[in-house]
Amino acid sequence: MIQLTNRQARQFLLLKHGLLGEYRFTGKQGVLDYIRQVGCIQFDPIDVCGKNAELVLQSRIKGFTKSMLDELLYTDRLLVDYPDKNLAIIPVEEWPYFERYRQAARRHAERYPEMEDLTEQVRAHIQNHGALSSDDLKLEGNFAWQSAIHWSSGNNSTRSVLEQMYSTGELIIQRKKGTRKYYDIAGKYIQPNLLNAPEPLTDELEHHKWRVLRRIGAVGLLWNRASDAWLNIWGLKSGQRNEVFRQLLHEGRIVAVAVEQMKDRLYCRAEDLPLVEAVLQNPAPKLRCELIAPLDNLIWDRKLINELFGFDYTWEIYTPALKRKFGYYVLPLLYGESFIGRAEVIAERKTGTLAVKNIWYENGIKPTKSFRAALNDCFQNFALFNGCKTIWTESMNE
Repeated sequence: MIQLTNRQARQFLLLKHGLLGEYRFTGKQGVLDYIRQVGCIQFDPIDVCGKNAELVLQSRIKGFTKSMLDELLYTDRLLVDYPDKNLAIIPVEEWPYFERYRQAARRHAERYPEMEDLTEQVRAHIQNHGALSSDDLKLEGNFAWQSAIHWSSGNNSTRSVLEQMYSTGELIIQRKKGTRKYYDIAGKYIQPNLLNAPEPLTDELEHHKWRVLRRIGAVGLLWNRASDAWLNIWGLKSGQRNEVFRQLLHEGRIVAVAVEQMKDRLYCRAEDLPLVEAVLQNPAPKLRCELIAPLDNLIWDRKLINELFGFDYTWEIYTPALKRKFGYYVLPLLYGESFIGRAEVIAERKTGTLAVKNIWYENGIKPTKSFRAALNDCFQNFALFNGCKTIWTESMNE
C-alpha cells in the first residue's frame, strides 16, 4: 500500500499526463508516445475550438498541430479510429485485441440477411470509385438498424451499411473531412499481420484484465467502483471487475494507493511507480496553464476529480440552454496543480479570431501577476493551435 497526500496524488496524475512542469511529450512522436501510454483518446466531431482528441493533445504535446494527428491516422497509419471508450483513437498495433467485438458485429449482421446485397453494392462502388462517404452512394430501401458497437443510424440505409461494415472490420475510416467520414477497405491500410491476427486474449477474464489495466493507465489513478472510465468494456459488471482487481493485485500489475481523507482505495499501474517516486521527492515544478478537453482522459471519472481536486465539472453541451450553469462548450482551466476555473472559448475561423467569451474562476481564486502571465501564454498557444492571429476577450467573471 502506497500512502500519498492529496497534493501528491494530484501531482502524480498531472505528471502522468504531462500536464505539470516542463512538457514530457514533443511533436509528432510525442503524440504517438502519449496515445500509446494511455491506450486511447476519445474522439468527438464537435469543433468549437478544436475537436476533443485535438484538445487533449494540444494541452500535453509541445508544438502540437492538428496535422500531426491527421498524418498519424491517415498517412502513417500508426493510429486508427476504432470504438474503445466510445468513439476513440487507438494505436494500430492494438487492433487484434478488439477482434471479439468485430466477431460480435459479424454475428449481429447475420440477423439482417437483407444487408448482403447492400454490402455487395458498397464493395463494388469502392472497387470502382475508391473511398466513399454516406453521401456518395444511394442504396435502395429504407433499412435501419442498431449497430453492435453503439450507432443508431436512423433511416439512412447507406450509413447503416457503412457502419456495419466498419464495425466488422471490413471497412476502415480512410479519412475525415469535417464531420464527414470516408470509408475504404481495411486491408488496404492495416498490415496483414495485424488485420488478420487472431485475438491474443480469447479468455474473457484475461481480456477484461487487459482492458481494466489499460483504463487505469489511461487515467493514472482509478478506484474499483462504478465509473465512466469503464464505459464500453462489454460484460464488465461489478463482480467481474472485483475479480479483475483481485488478480491484477495478486500478479503485481497494479498497486493500491491510499490518499489522505479518501475512503476509497485508488490503484495505479506498477509500471507508473517511478512517477510515484518522483512526487515523493517533493518537486516544485514550473506552473503551466492549460485548457483541458471536455472528454479528457484525466477527467473521465468526474467524481474522482471532484474528490482529489475539489473541481466539479459537467460538460453542458447536452444540457438545455436555460438550465446551463456556464455554457455550451466550456473547458476546464488548469493552472499548476489545480483546476482554477473554466473558460468558454470559440475559434472564429473566418476572421482568424480566438474569442474568449468568458472565464469563471473557482471560489477563492485570486489571479496573481504570474498566473495572468501563464494564462496569457495559454491563450496565445491556443490561438496558434486554432490558426487564429488575434485574441478577443469579452468578459471575465471572477
